[in-house]
Amino acid sequence: MSASPLNILHVAASGRTEGSVSRELARTFLADLNAAGVRTAVVDRDLGGGVPHVDEDWINANFTPAEDRSAEQSARLGHSDRLVAELKAADVIVISTPIYNFSIPAALKAWIDLIARARVTFQYTETGPVGLLENKRAVIAVASGGTAVGSPQDFAVGYLKHLLGFIGVNDVCVIAADQLMVDPDAARARATAQTGETVRALSA
Repeated sequence: MSASPLNILHVAASGRTEGSVSRELARTFLADLNAAGVRTAVVDRDLGGGVPHVDEDWINANFTPAEDRSAEQSARLGHSDRLVAELKAADVIVISTPIYNFSIPAALKAWIDLIARARVTFQYTETGPVGLLENKRAVIAVASGGTAVGSPQDFAVGYLKHLLGFIGVNDVCVIAADQLMVDPDAARARATAQTGETVRALSA
């Protein structure tokens, strides 16, 4: 086993707490990672209960220089600051999500809006945007009823990979149990194989 644990942030986006395949995929991955001898310290960020949305007050606070923010503005950004701190502390970010109507759940989009912050998780330069979260890996554990991951109808996984790269996380693995309503056995077999590949990559 490694001397220090691998810090993992698990962001769970499914509206279900029971019977969620995407949550099950993440739990299986984490259990298999431990079984492979990798010590982990996991922080769970459950979005199923809802996430505050960006509004005008939040935007005004975010674009006010930190040294000029009022106490109220700093408090308004407090939840976002905590979410960003969780990201910065993580070695591996695990996002478990279903595909809802070809895309991600609203709660996951709200989380993204709170953590994608200029000068905090990315910055603009003369050559374009640069992500500020370096030396991190990510795992997307995704489940769908009918949408094939990677198909033209999948607006979830490609978006998440782009977003992660935008904030500096370019090493991304995907574990997909997709088209569960078409062929559940094949979907789970693919997910099992991808879980094994991902565990081997992270434990190497």
